[in-house]
Amino acid sequence: MHTDPAIHHDARSEAIEPAIQSRVLRIGRPAQRWFHHALLLTSGNIHLARSEGPATIVGPAIALFPPSAEETITVAAGSRGYLFGASPEILGEAIGEHAESAALRVFSAGFSVNDALEPTSLREMIPLFEGALAELATDGRASRMVISAYMRLILMTVWRLQRSPAAGEQRASAGSILQRFRQSVEISFRRHRSISDYAAELGITTDRLHAICQRTLSRSPIELVHDRLVQEAKQRLERSARDVQEISYSLGFRDPGNFSHFFKRKTGMSPARYRAMAIKKTSDAPIQTSSDYHDWP
Repeated sequence: MHTDPAIHHDARSEAIEPAIQSRVLRIGRPAQRWFHHALLLTSGNIHLARSEGPATIVGPAIALFPPSAEETITVAAGSRGYLFGASPEILGEAIGEHAESAALRVFSAGFSVNDALEPTSLREMIPLFEGALAELATDGRASRMVISAYMRLILMTVWRLQRSPAAGEQRASAGSILQRFRQSVEISFRRHRSISDYAAELGITTDRLHAICQRTLSRSPIELVHDRLVQEAKQRLERSARDVQEISYSLGFRDPGNFSHFFKRKTGMSPARYRAMAIKKTSDAPIQTSSDYHDWP
């Protein structure tokens, strides 16, 4: 078999083994700066930081992502999986010129994640990542053709999952969970419930809720709850004659000082200053109300 000693400039693979503390993989720097990556997370969770926005992925999951500046992966303690990266040249060879190539080319250019893998899909993917890992780990054996073949198989597998009816059901399920979370927040945001309480009510883990909110809205669950609380506070400061202390109590704050600190941290100004600016309708400092809550699906 012909081996390519330069293959390690075009591909990388590693097993993510459980550890007692989190660790950071920096994949947005040379020589991996332009690599396309496939991440199979068999258990645990990771946080992916990208220039296009962060994402939290909870296993079992498969994710594909194109190059991004200063990209990092923070692997949570106890997580297990595989990371496989390849240069644009390897990716091009993997896609080739076949019936599915045009669709694969478009698919591989975007960020894709499936965080509800069935056991059968997981069992199908593990040998592909382990094969790529073994190919690159064995001195004198690594073949560019074999590596591109593994990348093609991974791409095809993930693409087919994305197009399957089950994937549509998973997306609908995530949307349903987000809609139910929104309804629960609307009822309970004044009670300052913990995110674990919301997750328990929805019948999911806090990691799952965080992953859905982060992937869909690029906001954590607690940020969305706080957005709703700030929006309500703004409306009451603008439209109500009640003093700040009364408003703080009505929003579930036991101490008006805590409310003022919270509001200033979120808006950059105290409740009293916000109310004064809203009354004056100062043209050079327009009041911005939160729209994030209304952007929920």
